[in-house]
Amino acid sequence: MTQEQIDQFVLDNSEKILPEFVDTLRQRLQNADEATAQTAFSQTRNSTLMLVMAVLLGGLGVDRFMLGQKFLGILKLITGGGFFMWYIIDLFTVKDRTRKYNTKKILSTI
Repeated sequence: MTQEQIDQFVLDNSEKILPEFVDTLRQRLQNADEATAQTAFSQTRNSTLMLVMAVLLGGLGVDRFMLGQKFLGILKLITGGGFFMWYIIDLFTVKDRTRKYNTKKILSTI
């Protein structure tokens, strides 16, 4: 990919990834083609949607299931959102967990 394309990908998707991995992402995008990059970024989760899911269905563990954390999702479901405390904590951490999930997904694809 060209430097302009890399800059545009990073700019368009900066809210989806952790800031400390931007340099790593830029290096990997230099060796990737545009189709691979599009595929990688299309597999990400929207952090605002994840926050809404955590608010509405967080007590059932749906937010954990959507981020690939099956065991924690089941545990959260069984305990009713961790006796409501886990549910509250997850409301504050869901955006960061979504960015971690997205970063891992993107870097594993590229």
